[in-house]
Amino acid sequence: MTSEEWAVLVEDNGKTYVVELTNQSQKVKGLGVINPVETLQNVPLGGRVEIGQKELLRLPPRLPELSKGMMRRAQTIGSKDAGFFLARLGLGPNDKVLEAGIGSAGLSMYIQRVIGKSGTHITVEPRAEHAEVALENLRRTTASWGESPTHHHIEGTIEESIQAIAEFSDGYDAIILDLPDHPPAIEACSQLLLPGARLACYCPVSSQLERSWEACEAAGLTVEWAGELMEREWGRASKGGMRPVNGPFGHTAFLLVAQRQ
Repeated sequence: MTSEEWAVLVEDNGKTYVVELTNQSQKVKGLGVINPVETLQNVPLGGRVEIGQKELLRLPPRLPELSKGMMRRAQTIGSKDAGFFLARLGLGPNDKVLEAGIGSAGLSMYIQRVIGKSGTHITVEPRAEHAEVALENLRRTTASWGESPTHHHIEGTIEESIQAIAEFSDGYDAIILDLPDHPPAIEACSQLLLPGARLACYCPVSSQLERSWEACEAAGLTVEWAGELMEREWGRASKGGMRPVNGPFGHTAFLLVAQRQ
């Protein structure tokens, strides 16, 4: 598949739709029933199209657009926290990454974009209903970008899947855990880290962060960083100048990074 088989349509308010370019009518939530090929065949990238009462801008299917328009079931890890993980774990081409708790694949999309076709990505998720949505989102990214890492998905918990995980690689450059209970997973998978590799935890509440820290130390890992990232948006003021926009600070979760030394 190529990126020409997918289209991204964006409203002026930023609402994003990812549409498969099939030559048959399909129902697109928010847009109604359309035939994408007939509707978009004469609309170039950067062009506008009217669908019903909406005017939409057609853009290429890049990571920010695919992330905004992704299918969702579980809560997703967004760009603020995903970018931190990619940087602190040092992810890049050729890396082997283990991710447990795939959710809707919000973080997975960022991982696959960074490690590229030379990388290896193993995902583990016990909830089939979440994995179905996640794998569809990854199918979209593979189709849109024309390449993806070697990807294997395992249904189950990380504790019960260690043997299968180890069969794909003798060791991993990074492990990322987004789970309800981190300590059992840390105990089970920490020995899969290569020397110098790092493990990261995404913890919605502070008690999870504390238990994850303790579990990392018990597994012989060195905690490098733990805390939260705050996000504050600014906008233009009505009388000129810039000011913070009204709304809460962008707290999402507590993060932890530990290294095998």
